[in-house]
Amino acid sequence: MAVVERVEAGSDGRRRLRLKNPASLALLGEIEVCDAEDVRAAVERARKAQPEWAASSFEERSRYVERAVRILLDRQDEFLDRIVAETGKPAAEALTTELVTACDAMQFYAKRAKRILSDRVLPLHLLKTKKLRIVYRPMGVVGIITPWNFPFLLSLNPTVQALMAGNAVVLKPSEVTPLSGRLVGDLFEAAGLPEGVLSVVMGDGETGAALLESGVDKISFTGSVETGRRVAEICGRNLVPCTLELGGKDPMIVCADADLDRAARGAVFGAFSNSGQVCTSTERVYVVEDVADEFTRKVVKETAALRQGAEGEFDIGAIIRPEQLDVIEAHVGDALERGALLLAGGRRNPDQPGYFYEPTVLTNVTHDMRVMRDETFGPVLPIMRVRDEDEALALANDSRYGLNANVWTKNKRRGARLARALDTGCAVVNDCMVTYGVTESPFGGTKESGIGRVNGDLGLKGFCHTKSIVVDRLGGKSEPTWFPYTARKARTFKRVMRVVWGSSLGRLLS
Repeated sequence: MAVVERVEAGSDGRRRLRLKNPASLALLGEIEVCDAEDVRAAVERARKAQPEWAASSFEERSRYVERAVRILLDRQDEFLDRIVAETGKPAAEALTTELVTACDAMQFYAKRAKRILSDRVLPLHLLKTKKLRIVYRPMGVVGIITPWNFPFLLSLNPTVQALMAGNAVVLKPSEVTPLSGRLVGDLFEAAGLPEGVLSVVMGDGETGAALLESGVDKISFTGSVETGRRVAEICGRNLVPCTLELGGKDPMIVCADADLDRAARGAVFGAFSNSGQVCTSTERVYVVEDVADEFTRKVVKETAALRQGAEGEFDIGAIIRPEQLDVIEAHVGDALERGALLLAGGRRNPDQPGYFYEPTVLTNVTHDMRVMRDETFGPVLPIMRVRDEDEALALANDSRYGLNANVWTKNKRRGARLARALDTGCAVVNDCMVTYGVTESPFGGTKESGIGRVNGDLGLKGFCHTKSIVVDRLGGKSEPTWFPYTARKARTFKRVMRVVWGSSLGRLLS
């Protein structure tokens, strides 16, 4: 039984989708699918509203965003209930990872966007008669396509950045969790955002495809590698810039001198938070053999203490998209067939009515197993014993993914060295999965984990065109490089070249 089911079109011919809670399978309601015409209309409204929005001051934009923060604080229980119902995650987890981080992101950009995007005047190293000004201009209309694992935060965060940069936004949330995505539209509507500046279009892949072809000025996409490739192909054909935050197979390196109690708890949290449905989940562990047995024992003990459920207090929730259960089972089954040892979990939870997979720990794993190569996106923690840190680093980098990683050692210098050597867009020392929540930090991956960065100064500027303006400071009737070209002028430039780049003083000054 699917969480999202197609409903027969009514007399108006409109497609609808029926939604269910993945933990209890209770009916949540239905949504009407936006078609290509609906998407075009939303983009047209955004196109009309954007110039006036871009002409507003940073202070004016900030007032709407800060008002949204206060509204979210007042309505947090309402928002929390919808997110939990649609995802089946623990309420405490939804609170910290969706609402707390959302408030922080909104306040961060409301307060700092003006400083980050203000004009910059740079001194020139050679042409002292000129002045360089760097300005940041909004792109126009931004299309944002978001996933189901953090449906509110991952819809809100890029939306706020795009809005504060002066863009209008058309947001398309996942059809698996559309009601949580629509909360972003509800929030800014309540904050009084001008009509057309933000639209939410609900629907499935056809709706997303229509947004890609709608003539927007940028696409921000978060989702799978497979879909990300199609997004990149369409954006490339249309010459539309895109930011792609895709999958991960994030490694964890446990050094011989690591604090094993902290590392074990970090491994369990990193692998099983949000039931492993996090692009920065710890999906493979490389532990130095001197401490491998003790570390593994501690991990199994921590895992055994976890509570899985759908009501009351619990730690591990449902698998949001039931099709993911098939992937998880295939990865675990492949590992066991190839000789892996099962120390915990390894099955669907028979005591729950919805889509649950027990927190699973595997050892005796190798790199020819899918669980060590492909993104599992579920509560599975494979642990591999290695000779030393060098072998751990080589195996960690032996992946087509490169999003995030974590290193555990009491020697912070060693930790920083290993983190720098990891072929990932982000890395953490003695913690895990924290990078996206560090609002100042640019977030994104290498290799198949994506293109571009979100968050921080770099992410905010990514929603702008960077424009350089060179201004002459002195005036005058002519410039030395202008017509006419003469032999005398050429001899002068040759002498200047020898002075500037042919002498130690010239190189110093230039």
